[in-house]
Amino acid sequence: MDERIADVAVIGGTGFYSFLDDAEEHKVDTPYGAPSAPISVGTVAGRRVAFVPRHGRHHEHPPHAIPYRANLWALRSLGVRQVLGPCAVGGLRPEVAPGDLVVPDQLVDRTHRRIGSFVESGAVHLPFADPYCDRLSEALAGADPRVRRGGTMVVVEGPRFSTRAESQQYAAAGWSLINMTGAPEAALARELGQCYAPVALVTDMDAGIDTGAGVGQEEVFAMFRKSLERLTDLLTRVVADLPDPAGCACSTWSDGIELTYEVPGR
Repeated sequence: MDERIADVAVIGGTGFYSFLDDAEEHKVDTPYGAPSAPISVGTVAGRRVAFVPRHGRHHEHPPHAIPYRANLWALRSLGVRQVLGPCAVGGLRPEVAPGDLVVPDQLVDRTHRRIGSFVESGAVHLPFADPYCDRLSEALAGADPRVRRGGTMVVVEGPRFSTRAESQQYAAAGWSLINMTGAPEAALARELGQCYAPVALVTDMDAGIDTGAGVGQEEVFAMFRKSLERLTDLLTRVVADLPDPAGCACSTWSDGIELTYEVPGR
């Protein structure tokens, strides 16, 4: 199915369970099971936008058990070509602080139990040196002067938070953000030819910055609730001014390649 029901999607992270008013629901069957929730589709700034809460409507999917492949495939089947991925992150270095919004430009995958690709046979190797769409990242960072651009986000398996030694190790490597859901989401979007960029809300400073500091679930949820209106306003502004995805390398990387998996609408 490729009816172009929506052009843009938002995948909501922790505490971000709804985005659209007067939305219509689409229950999409995928070869990879059901997505995290039925896909909501509505109008934002004159554009048709799809929304799915990454963890489900009631946070029933922990980070290591999110149906990532189903989510991205379902969005693509509705016509989505551009995906915005707001997420909660911890800060690892003093150049970021709780409450900051950051558009990272690099990703380190430290997950180990997730299916990270649609490729199940044959030779299809995704170019992924720059994991995020530059056009979308520029739009996110340019929508608000307070949004920081750049930095590396390390994605850990979860659902536990890091030990102090792990957090310090990641910071020593030069990585600035830590998250549990950014992989394999970004790679799966690229495999389907979708432009993808995250916008990360720093909710805490993980476990390695201050002696005696650590991070707990309620701290993360509270900061996300506090910042949700600002994040929603940012996404609304970005949706209104998104660039045309035509010709972007996110979709053209597979030109001339025989893919061994289904891409809806390709």
